[in-house]
Order: sequence, then C-alpha cells, then structure tokens
Amino acid sequence: MKARRPRGAHRRGGEKVPGLPEEIIFDWNELQAAPRPQQPFDLNDETLRDGVQSPSVRDPSIEDKLELLELMDAIGVRAADIGLPGAGKRAFEDVVALAKHIKKKKLRIEPNCAARTVAADIKPVAEAAQRSGQKIAVYAFIGSSPIRQWAEEWDLSFIERTSREAIQLAVKEGLEVAYVTEDTTRSSPRNLDVLFRSAIDHGASRLVLCDTVGHATPGGVRSLVEWTSGLVEGTGAEVKIDWHGHNDRGLAMVNAIAALEAGAHRLHACGLGIGERVGNTSMDLLLLNLRLMGWFEHELRRLVPYVRKVSQATGVGIPVNYPLSGGDAFRTATGVHAAAIIKATRRGNDWLADRVYSGVPAGEFGRRQQIEIGHMSGMSNVRHWLEQRRIRPTEELCRAILQRAKSCAWTLSEQEVREVIGAGRKRSSPKRRAGGRRR
Repeated sequence: MKARRPRGAHRRGGEKVPGLPEEIIFDWNELQAAPRPQQPFDLNDETLRDGVQSPSVRDPSIEDKLELLELMDAIGVRAADIGLPGAGKRAFEDVVALAKHIKKKKLRIEPNCAARTVAADIKPVAEAAQRSGQKIAVYAFIGSSPIRQWAEEWDLSFIERTSREAIQLAVKEGLEVAYVTEDTTRSSPRNLDVLFRSAIDHGASRLVLCDTVGHATPGGVRSLVEWTSGLVEGTGAEVKIDWHGHNDRGLAMVNAIAALEAGAHRLHACGLGIGERVGNTSMDLLLLNLRLMGWFEHELRRLVPYVRKVSQATGVGIPVNYPLSGGDAFRTATGVHAAAIIKATRRGNDWLADRVYSGVPAGEFGRRQQIEIGHMSGMSNVRHWLEQRRIRPTEELCRAILQRAKSCAWTLSEQEVREVIGAGRKRSSPKRRAGGRRR
C-alpha cells in the first residue's frame, strides 16, 4: 500500500528566509497541533517560594532575589510568588523588600504570596502590602484530596469552613484571593465542587489546580481543567484558572502545555525546575517551548542569564546537557554534524546554520553553535576551530591536532588544542632560523 503524503504546511519558523527554498523544513508538529490558546494567559514564577522549598537549595540573598525579579520582568513573566511572609521575620522582611522593589522599579510583575488558610498566614500578607505600598495577592492553600484528608483526619466540612473563613478574612483585608487546593489532581469532583463553589461565593478570583505530587498525565490535566472551566462558567463568575505542576513523573512540561490548551489562564513554574523532591515545571523550558510554538512573543535573549542567576543564587548547578542553558546545548564535536553546520555557515546563511542540526535556534536565545574537536571529529572540525580563532589552518597543523584528538577518549579542551599548536610552532622555529643563516 502506498504511503499517503500527510497534509501540512512547510514551515521555516514562521518567517521568510531569503535564498532558501519554500520547503526547507516540513514540520510534522503542525499536522495535529492544538490551535493557539484563545484565552489570555500569563506566567507565575514560583522560584522564590516553592522553588526554594527544595531541601538542596540555598535561600538566595535579598540582593539576588531583587536581581531575579528584574530578570523575570525581562523575560516576560507577569506574576511572581515572592514568599510566605507568615514563615518568620526574614521571610516577611524579604517580601516587603521585594514588593517595594517592584513598585520602585515599575516592574510589570503582579506579586503574590503563599499562605495557609489560617489567620496567622493571611494577616502578614496584608501587612506586607500595607508596608510596601504595593498590592499583593494571597494564594491561600489547603489539602483537598481524600488521601490527605485521611492523613490529617479532616473531613470535607472542616476544609470548606477553614477555606471560607480564610478567604473572607483576606477579602476583608483588601487582598485579591487565589484559592489553592493542594493535590487537586487526586481530588474527587464531588469534593472540588463543594470547595470551588464556596471559594467563588466568598470572593476568590482564581482557582489554582495543583499537581502537588506530580501524579497527573496530560489527559488527566485536560479533564480537570475542562471540568473546572465548566463549573466556573456555570456560576457566571469572573474567575480565572491557574495550573501548578510538579515533575515527579517527568511530565510537568507537557502537563503545563496541556493545561494551557484546555483553558488555563496562568501557568506556575520555577527557574531550572527547582522545587520539592524532583522539582516543579521549569520556567525556562516552558518559555522556550511556548516561544517555539508561537504562543509567546516576548523576546527571550535574557532567558539564559535568568537561568544562570537562578543557579548561582540557589547553588543548584545547570546540568551540562540541560536544554538551552546547558554547556553542551549547542556544542558538537561529531564530524558529520559539524560538517553540516560549517557548510551552512560558509554559504553565508546564519538562519540555516542555526537550524540544520538543532531544533532550537541558538541565536534567537542569545547563544551560538560551537564546533569542538574530539575523537569523533573530522578535518572540517579542526579547520573551522582554527579559522574561528584566526589561526592559519595548515595541513600539517590540522593533521597534528586531529591525531591528538583521535588518541583521546574525550573532547579536547581549548588548552589542549593550543598545546598542539604551540608544539608545532616550536618545531618549525629552528628551521626558519637555519634557513635565514643559509641566505
């Protein structure tokens, strides 16, 4: 049976590229791609609260937190959890300082704070807003799943009453309220119906659906978001839906995109994906994918500096093979791969060179393709490496470097290549001097 040619558009990243044919890339992703979300959406950065709950991170200094806020603003983040002020004196003072910084610098970030559904957590948020002169929303959370109820010895009436009283207190204090049901993805529709309707009736303007233990799959996420959207629509209230996901099954990224497709208005994520256990949805990878999908238009050349700052401030290293920001993200020492990139470069087409062996265009995010020399390299790697450093690639020198590379089980460092260059120069120097004496 003859294979049928799939119907779909030939794409080149949505742009006309001079000198390239129309069908330079066939994008299979477009064949069954979901349409761009119709609802307005934004991103909530949880790095400074949920992110630092990881047992392996260092709570950043206030100076680092202020710098991170500015980087969040630069990459298009429009909401940020700036802490849990009820946790103690330092946490409270940091929240006030961060809120003041947002106001002073006129950052386009709406700050929010986490709080348990108790007065001892709600009141510090109101006080921080008053002291900073900056509006701060409260994200009031409580466990909602049957397994949590069983462990805590709660019943549904206790959760509903506690939630209602906390929301009423927050509204009385003049705070915008987001109602957060922990472990939403393992909670029954019967329980959620009671809790969500009560929260809406008493003034919550957002419902936050949480995959607290990283249980959900994309299908489950869509079912939950669509069900919640139907409930909200039925109330006639102007209430938005947030998605907050963890990565225990490695599905946080795809789950966040599924939530957006299903109608979520705000996605929560953390820089480098830090957070409890294996972490949260990665803010940087979420932005990377939304940008490449054409769903996020903000310029992202500050995205890598944001990731590096998160790493430096929290003490969490960036894995060498981490997408976009990792040291190896755009490096290759493989001869075939390097040859294709080099040929594209020599044709004078940077667009082509940045995509011929990369699904992520490095230049769009402030990075560049790097050709290295290793045991899998060919002569083109060596010539390119030398030319990039304005070193004349003689046959003798190229052979010597490649021979050195083939004798090693690793990619040569800059220093190792220069040692071969230096040794070659030393060998040729006596001959030049002798030749001079003969003349």
